[in-house]
Amino acid sequence: MTDPIIDISRQLTPGHPNWPGDAPFRVEAGARIAQGDSVNTGEICTSTHTGTHVDAPWHYADTGARLDEVGLDVYLGRCRVLTVRAEGGLVGPATLADLPAVLPPRLLLHTGQPARWAEFPQDFAALDPAFVREAARRGVRLIGTDSPSVDPLTSKTLDAHRACLEAGVLILEGLNLSGVPDGDHDLVCLPLPLAGVDGAPARAVLLPAGTLPGGEA
Repeated sequence: MTDPIIDISRQLTPGHPNWPGDAPFRVEAGARIAQGDSVNTGEICTSTHTGTHVDAPWHYADTGARLDEVGLDVYLGRCRVLTVRAEGGLVGPATLADLPAVLPPRLLLHTGQPARWAEFPQDFAALDPAFVREAARRGVRLIGTDSPSVDPLTSKTLDAHRACLEAGVLILEGLNLSGVPDGDHDLVCLPLPLAGVDGAPARAVLLPAGTLPGGEA
């Protein structure tokens, strides 16, 4: 029987590539039974934007909400997975031209990133701010992407992030959508409950559409 749960989180392994300049991901040994302790433990050090993660608006605007001020409802419910292609490095609004006028509140973009990153991607599909505005016009409240960011690696103005802020759209980055079929699913994405921060790693999974209560909320 096929497992109805599709894990779309990137597995965090030693040396997992992080955004250039961010703290590298590492897990160091704590207590060890083999050394006489009663349990095994580990100590984690990493960036708040490691692997699959959510951006709180405070990440890109000092006036934006911090993670603990963002409700979980936007991370739970009906979503659409959509394979997209970038032109000139950006996914444009024409990508949505043939889709319904009203979309599910959550849109997950499969740009073609592999399931595992041997190195941090230097050239990836980012979003045209016009795409963000058009998605928001169609009812999207959360945009997820398998790219490490909605903006290009070298961007200093973060135009797509700012478009999300203005449109009231939240951001989920670093998904693993390799092998996931396009179409509607139910998303469960639970960021770590860190207080006062700009973002957090998250475990994200897809369930068959209609699994979660509440319809398309």
